[in-house]
Amino acid sequence: QVQLVESGGGSVQAGGSLRLSCAAYSEYTYESICMGWFRQATGKEREEVAAILTGDSTTYYADSVKGRFTISQDNAKNTLYLQMNSLKPEDTAMYYCAASPWSICVGLWTFVDHYKYWGQGTQVTVSS
Repeated sequence: QVQLVESGGGSVQAGGSLRLSCAAYSEYTYESICMGWFRQATGKEREEVAAILTGDSTTYYADSVKGRFTISQDNAKNTLYLQMNSLKPEDTAMYYCAASPWSICVGLWTFVDHYKYWGQGTQVTVSS
């Protein structure tokens, strides 16, 4: 069982930055799993944002955020981050942290069903 708790959301103007955090709590130590960030805007489906394979820190990004967002991890703190720069109004959404029980991201990280554990989400609002 893995519990995920997101924080760091808020309201910013276009061009601004935010850093989201996702604290992971588990009674087990996983050598390597795929962890990701998803987002869901009002009235839209949940979409992938970025993912990281915790064992070797390989990262994956959606085209819409490539070059603006950075996913990273702090293993000592069991925390996942999403640094979001040059924010746009279309980035407005509820952002969710997710963890997969499998040690693979490639080819699968964009699929919601690849992840078993989800946080409750943190709201990001970008105004123009």
